[in-house]
Amino acid sequence: MKKILISTGILMTTVFANAQKIYSVEYANQADIKVFVVPYENQADLKVYKVKYQNQAGGNDGKWFFTSYSNQANKKVYFVEYANQADLKIYFVNYENQAGWKNSSKKSLLY
Repeated sequence: MKKILISTGILMTTVFANAQKIYSVEYANQADIKVFVVPYENQADLKVYKVKYQNQAGGNDGKWFFTSYSNQANKKVYFVEYANQADLKIYFVNYENQAGWKNSSKKSLLY
């Protein structure tokens, strides 16, 4: 019984540690990542779907939950005005199954 509980605890920690909980900061120097929202899907490194609930957030698969407080987030992002200022270019999609990486070389930014 103890082994099952320990295994379950480790699994739950792993799942929630990788959840993409995001907080949008006010200033660039507060951010872990600078993000630019592109107007067209084919310009994006990552296609992002905004989930409504924290438990719906994905691992590192483009399903983001925006937190109300910075201490609840895994990553803090700053939305820049110009594409050349960004570490990551994203495109917001309308459906969950559209979310995902187009440029997997940038995946490490969200770990």
